[in-house]
Amino acid sequence: MAEQLNDRESSGLADKLMQYLPARFRPGAAVVPVVRLSGVIGAVTPLRPGMSLAGVARVLERAFSMRNAKAVALVINSPGGSPVQSRQIYLRIKQLAAEKKLPVLVFVEDVAASGGYMIACAGDEIFCDPSSILGSIGVVGGSFGFQDAIRRLGIERRLYTAGAHKAMLDPFLPENPDDVAKLKAIQREIHQIFISLVKESRGSRLKGSDDTLFTGEYWAGDSSVALGLADGIGDLRSTLRARYGEKVLTPVIAQPTGLLSGILGRKSPGAGQLSAMESMAGLPDELISAVETRAIWAKFGF
Repeated sequence: MAEQLNDRESSGLADKLMQYLPARFRPGAAVVPVVRLSGVIGAVTPLRPGMSLAGVARVLERAFSMRNAKAVALVINSPGGSPVQSRQIYLRIKQLAAEKKLPVLVFVEDVAASGGYMIACAGDEIFCDPSSILGSIGVVGGSFGFQDAIRRLGIERRLYTAGAHKAMLDPFLPENPDDVAKLKAIQREIHQIFISLVKESRGSRLKGSDDTLFTGEYWAGDSSVALGLADGIGDLRSTLRARYGEKVLTPVIAQPTGLLSGILGRKSPGAGQLSAMESMAGLPDELISAVETRAIWAKFGF
C-alpha cells in the first residue's frame, strides 16, 4: 500500500512539473516547426541580401532538430533567382528530411516560381492558395546594350583581356551572335537540370506534357493542382490541424533578432562607420538591384 501511495505521489508531482514545461516539450504534443523562405534568391548587395543557403541553413537545421516534431512546414513566397542557391537549398532540405525521417509540407503564399518552385519541390506535399502562382520552370538572363550611348557621349571604350571570350556579352560592346549561342547553350543545360529535378520530385503526380509544364509558363493555384505542380488547395493552419489535431503546435523558427542577434554578431569598434561608408559607395548597385528585384516580382503581378 505504501508503495502504491508513493507511486501516486510521484505521478502527481510529475504531472505538476510537466505543466511548467513549454508545450512543445510535453510528451505526446504534436509539433510542426514552421520555416518561412521569402524573397528573391541569391540577389546580394550591400543593403539587400537575398535568400541563400548560408542564410537559411541554420534555421532549417533547428527546425528539423526540434523535439517531438511530426513534420516540418515550409512557407514559401519567392519569385526565384539564382539556380545554384535554389538547388542548394532544395538539397539541404531533402538531406535533413532524410536524416531526421520527417515529412516536409510546403505552403505557397503569393508565388513559388522558378527557383522558388524548385525549393518547393523539396516538399513531400505542396499546398497553395487559389490565387497563388506556381511554375515558371525555365531559365532567363538579360542585359543591356550601351555601345551606341557611349559613342554619342564621346566615351571611348578601353577593354583589355586575356582569353578570346573573356569579354563575352559585355554590355558596352556590340552583341556577338556566337556569344549569344554560347549563353543559350548554358541556359538549356541549366533548364534540363531544373526539369529533371521537378520530374524526380513530383513523379507521376505531374499531369501535363513537357511542352506545357517546362516552357517557363506559370499558373494560379487550381490550375497548378490540376497539372500536378501542387497537391492541393490549403492553408497552413487548417491543413496541419486536420492532419495532426486541433492542438498541434506550430512554432516559427527564425533567425535570432534583437539583443541576442546583436551579441552574436557584434562588430568591432569603428565597423559601424566603415559599414556606412561601404553602403554609401554601394548605393548605385543597390538602386539597380532594387529595380531588378521589383521587376522580378512584377513579372508575376506583385
